[in-house]
Amino acid sequence: MNKMVQFGGVLISMLRLLSPPPAVAEEGIPIGVAGPFTGAYAAFGEQLWRGAEQAANDINAAGGINGKKIELFKGDDACEPKQALAVANQLVDRHGVRAVIGHFCSSSTIPASEVYAEAGILHITPASTNPMVTERGITTLFRTCGRDDQQGSTGANFIVNTLKANAIAVIHDKDTYGQGLADAMRTQLQRLGKKEVLYEGLTRGEKDFNALVTKFKSVNAEAVYFGGLHNEAGPLVRQMKEQGLKAPLVSGDGIVSEEFVIAAGGPAYAEGVYMTFGRDPRKIKEGQEVVDRLRKSGFEPEGYTLYSYATMQIVAAAIAATRGTDGAALAKWLHTHDVPTVMGSKGWDEKGDLKTSDYVMYRWNNKGSYEEVP
Repeated sequence: MNKMVQFGGVLISMLRLLSPPPAVAEEGIPIGVAGPFTGAYAAFGEQLWRGAEQAANDINAAGGINGKKIELFKGDDACEPKQALAVANQLVDRHGVRAVIGHFCSSSTIPASEVYAEAGILHITPASTNPMVTERGITTLFRTCGRDDQQGSTGANFIVNTLKANAIAVIHDKDTYGQGLADAMRTQLQRLGKKEVLYEGLTRGEKDFNALVTKFKSVNAEAVYFGGLHNEAGPLVRQMKEQGLKAPLVSGDGIVSEEFVIAAGGPAYAEGVYMTFGRDPRKIKEGQEVVDRLRKSGFEPEGYTLYSYATMQIVAAAIAATRGTDGAALAKWLHTHDVPTVMGSKGWDEKGDLKTSDYVMYRWNNKGSYEEVP
């Protein structure tokens, strides 16, 4: 059976190479936007779509790319790896996309990237932070966000040096992103001479964490670090507070959405939670006009919205400069050029990672919004 599956995979790859590319309107440049547009993490997919859509509209209004208009195609992976593979193949085979912005979850980006690489398509993720995304030697793959080994270190430094915590519980959601982030934080803890008093995984979709909170109390946790997304972080912090646990919850960019406040049960429960994220792109001067346009449309460009807008700018800049959509040529150009964006100038190293990462700490307040920790 395994040999038959392998043969089938090889045959599909050969057919793709031998078949002509899908027909694409001469006047358009098809670009895919992939992420979780349904399911528990759809808020993040909305951020990616709204940012890319606004950028495409602005670029098209200014004449397009080399006179051609951008055509967007949405791919809903629901943050599920198998669905991400199906989405990637659909974007390539049915829509003939020439570049892809996405995915959001690292566990989706990693398998999907293999499909895009095989098809020779430029692939840039605005949000997938697991180090393995860019550690596999795929030359046409980039990201416009930082890495978990960078934000994990920021979180550990904050817990030890600012919160002065010694007894630290580390929890993750068993996913590529969540566990990778938690493990990166643990590595930095060890460098700082600390070791966690509890290390456990929970399951995505769980809502009852009272037994876990009891464990926090039994080890006298002074801080709890969570690697995961808002849908689990919300109930976790609510139950911590309901049980009277004073230890602060610290997490990563997986909770950078107002959906976290909803999942927690309101600002009173979310207040005091810390998280790592890049410097707030809404406050970068290059993006103020875009921020205003999005707000006037009724959408608050939180989280990864402007990361996605910037990613579309980067794709457009590479296509305009090379006057084509060949993935290898686009990647070669990006590896040797910085690009001005709504988030400032961006440049990449040989792996496709940003040359500069800007993770800082934020704290959720009693108004249901987050502020940078001075």
